[in-house]
Amino acid sequence: MDKAPDSEHETDWGVVVHLAEDRTRTIAHATLEGGGPELTGRGEAHRSPYDSDVPRIGDELAAGRALMDLGYKLLRATEDDIGALEGRPIHLKQ
Repeated sequence: MDKAPDSEHETDWGVVVHLAEDRTRTIAHATLEGGGPELTGRGEAHRSPYDSDVPRIGDELAAGRALMDLGYKLLRATEDDIGALEGRPIHLKQ
């Protein structure tokens, strides 16, 4: 990982992804850990009865969706934090 030159602030955040599967769907929860805001994203994948039973594909799709949801929630939390400092609504570019 690249470090900023003469960095005055460094921290590590992690994401834990929990996956649960039943016969036709996989549900993922991605939780931000390590000092950031307490946020969890959710993602789901559904398997068609015509699809092959390949659990890894459902895991990837559900986890990807959960991570995207977590990312959007983190951006919204950042907007709220900046807005509170600025005293006005803030909208960040995606």
